[in-house]
Amino acid sequence: MEPGLSKKLSTSETPAYRPSVGRIPGDAVLPERLRNSIQDQQERSEILISIIQLTIVSIFGLLYAIAPKTFTPEADFAPVPWVLSIYLAFSLLRFYLAINRKLPDWMLYLSSVVDIALLLGLIWSFHLQYEQPPSFYLKAPTLLYLFIFIAIRALHFDPRFVISTGISAALGWVLMVVYVLFSNPADSMVTRNYVEYMTSNSVLIGAEFDKIVTILMVTGVLALALQRARRLLVESVIEGSAARDLSRFVPQEVVQQVTQSEEGAITGKGEVSECTILFTDIEGFTAISETLTPEQLIEALNHYFSLIAEPISRYGGVISQFQGDAVLATFNVPKPDKNHAPNALRAALEIQSVLEGVVFGDGIAFNTRVGINTGPVVGGLVGSGDRVGYTVHGDNVNLTARLEQLNKDYGTRIIVADSTREQTPEGLFVFRELGEVSVRSLNRPVRIYTVSQAE
Repeated sequence: MEPGLSKKLSTSETPAYRPSVGRIPGDAVLPERLRNSIQDQQERSEILISIIQLTIVSIFGLLYAIAPKTFTPEADFAPVPWVLSIYLAFSLLRFYLAINRKLPDWMLYLSSVVDIALLLGLIWSFHLQYEQPPSFYLKAPTLLYLFIFIAIRALHFDPRFVISTGISAALGWVLMVVYVLFSNPADSMVTRNYVEYMTSNSVLIGAEFDKIVTILMVTGVLALALQRARRLLVESVIEGSAARDLSRFVPQEVVQQVTQSEEGAITGKGEVSECTILFTDIEGFTAISETLTPEQLIEALNHYFSLIAEPISRYGGVISQFQGDAVLATFNVPKPDKNHAPNALRAALEIQSVLEGVVFGDGIAFNTRVGINTGPVVGGLVGSGDRVGYTVHGDNVNLTARLEQLNKDYGTRIIVADSTREQTPEGLFVFRELGEVSVRSLNRPVRIYTVSQAE
């Protein structure tokens, strides 16, 4: 490697990501941004839950409308339409609050109780609607909708709301049974004959006990499964956040390889590939930095890097390193690109274009020199222990950095090696030959060019 280049091309380091998992409303201690991510998913789920509830009440209304009525038209009070109307109004209110993200926990608990109360109220009203004894409603298949209400709470990914809904359903059904048993002290209508139970309005205590146990068992199993799913959700959010954070230190393509591999981030496994290397440096940066305060310097560099990173990324390049004022980018490694040579040239020319007329700090212009070369490199994760970074190595990387420096000698802004020109289709650019140069570590001279856009 050329003297003075080792500092610019040294491995970038990033600390290993170690999530701290503890409790979430009971199980994990997370940064606020991750809690907000989970909260956002839960708020979206509440919108879905509200839509399902509106669908259910619509189904109830449709079934009631088409079902034959056994009560007389002269009846003064038909309770089912009233219960359905109240339930529809509550569901619409809940939907409004959900889409406006105004559903606090207490409202979710209240919603669980109200949903069950309205459904049980609808079932309870059947004996009035159809002029039957109270035991009549215990046979209503509408009871099955209780399990739908319990199940949709799982969409919130919080077992607390499943449990509150399930307990409300079980207690509500107990009250329904108690009401039947004591509504007529002279005749509780209790039987031990299963056939009589199935063919009359008699009450079989064992059957009602089975319903309550089933409600509680389904609630318990679903809550347990949801607790485990919640932990997987948290781990997924943590891993997704870690991948996004990691992509700020290493190329996104490398992040994908690490997250999808069986071994994870393993150092020492380099891959040899041909690529086009682009190296940039700011002319006279040391002198410029002395005229700026540290705050101005950082702000100017961040602005500068954002300007030159955009064309590099747009033309398929991947920035491997930011070192001081220098940028090392590769085309075709680690992101495949069969047109890597012309794309690197396009990016270099556009970098010069976007920097024209741009001033940094207190009216300072950054003149950027670019070196471009094509050849095989070794790319991979390097480092030790829990500190690794992605980089590319090889004589071609050193040559590219040397070409960038030669711009000072030739009064140019872009110098391109013959290896890049050879892989560029004719007519896309105008190359002007500068001559041949000898580079240490290479046993042959390198023919170099400057480049401009073809007319």
